[in-house]
Order: sequence, then structure tokens, then C-alpha cells
Amino acid sequence: MELYFTEQQTDNQRLSVRVTKTLHHEQTQFQELTIVETPQWGKLLALDGFLQTNDVDEWVYHEMGAHVPLFTHPNPKRVLVIGGGDGGMVREVAKHPGVEHIDLVEIDGRVIETCKQYFPQISVALTGNPKVHVHVEDGIKWVMDREAEYDVIIIDSSEPVGPGEGLFTAEFYANVYKCLTGDGVMVAQTESPWTNAHVIKRAFGGISKSFPITRLYTCAVPTYPTGLWSFTLGSKVHDPVDADVHARFGDLPTKYYTPNLHLAAFQLPRFVQQITEEAAK
Repeated sequence: MELYFTEQQTDNQRLSVRVTKTLHHEQTQFQELTIVETPQWGKLLALDGFLQTNDVDEWVYHEMGAHVPLFTHPNPKRVLVIGGGDGGMVREVAKHPGVEHIDLVEIDGRVIETCKQYFPQISVALTGNPKVHVHVEDGIKWVMDREAEYDVIIIDSSEPVGPGEGLFTAEFYANVYKCLTGDGVMVAQTESPWTNAHVIKRAFGGISKSFPITRLYTCAVPTYPTGLWSFTLGSKVHDPVDADVHARFGDLPTKYYTPNLHLAAFQLPRFVQQITEEAAK
């Protein structure tokens, strides 16, 4: 009998992936953590039943979450990643030679440790990189306790349930604003416009309350609901569509992100644009 891992994406939609082996399963202090082996996507990580990352398509999400804000800011030196215990976002941030200090703040230390074991190519920057400082703490409290400390903040959260719920509030985004330097930039993953328009409205609306420049951009992540995924960027000064990425890109090693794609990602389908317009009212 074939075994499948099934994510209940909505009340009316599921995604099933054939599993050849369960590699790890535990209930951490915060969530159910599962790692399985699949023929289609290699090793796959799920939290509370939601697919988070895998061997095959992880670089799309991590490159687009990291490089868009880092190239929007003209000279990012200090970067904070909230969530992202798999280490993929930190790996991409660490590729930027001008970045001097990276703080990873992940509430669930078991995510960090199991990803080091099962996803070494994703978590590679979490061990032995002098730029990277790993903190097993609450990201919400972290930004509340700091002011004007980071040039870029990346919110690499899971779905807005359980430990990720508080990372989608207007109050949290206001604290992120306070935690950024005078020309700081933040970005948050904001789900699929097909199945989670309400999440985009909530996040985009909350971010736009604090940030004068708020823009949504998209990318294609096959294992996420519908494959069309969104990020919302908030900036105090710098508009991402004005960034001169070509001049700074150099030989940055990427598989998905390019200078042209940076600009193209902000060209939204009309129905997605309407979601942001409604959220900003």
C-alpha cells in the first residue's frame, strides 16, 4: 500500500505527496514536526501538517525572500531573520559580502537542530559562519525590545496559526518599523492570492499602516498552495522598483532570482493588484 503525506490546504483542497519513508516525527514544545522522504521533492519538512520546505524547490522561496529586500536597500549591513529555522533565508543573506551581521531568531530550537541533520544544504550557514548568530527566542519579543538596530528584517514565518499567528498583526509590523534603521526595509511571506487573499489583506494592510512604501511581489513555489506565492515588502525610504539591481548583482550565485526578475516580480496580475488596493483602504 502506497503512503502519502497530505496537507489540508483549504477546507476544499488538499495536496498529497507520495512518501517512501518517514525520517523524523516529534511534537515539539510548539508544533508537530515531520520530515519525510519523497520521490518527487526529496526530503520534505512539515510543521503542524503544513509543508514548509524540501530539497527540490526551496531555493525559489529563500532567494526571493532574501534578495529582493537586500537589493532594495542600498547598503544593508545588519539583517534580522525571524523564523526560518531551516536556515535557507540565512544562507541567501550570507551570500551578500556587504552584510556584516545576521541574527536568526527562531522560537523552536528543534526546527533548527533537525534541519541541520536532514537539510545540511539548506542550513549550511547556521554553523561556522562568523556573520551568523542564532537565537532560540520569540521574534515578537525580540523586535519589541530593540530600536533602530537592523537595515533589513525578513519575516520567514509559517502559516498564521499557532506560533506564527502573532507575526501577522499590525502591532508586530509597527515594532518591526521601530526596530529598523532610518532607511530600513522589511519583507514578510504573505501566502497565496488564490487561497489566502484574506492573509494578504491582513498583512498588507498592517504593513502599510507603518511603512510609507508597501509593495507586494510574487514568485512560483510548486509545493505551496496553488504554486503562486506572495511576499509583502515595507520600506521607509527605498522603493524596490527603483533599485539598481544590475549594478550590484555581480556574480551572486542564484537559481531563480535575477535583476530582471526583481522588477518583474512586482508586476501583479489585476486580481492580485485589487487585493492590495482593498487592503490599503
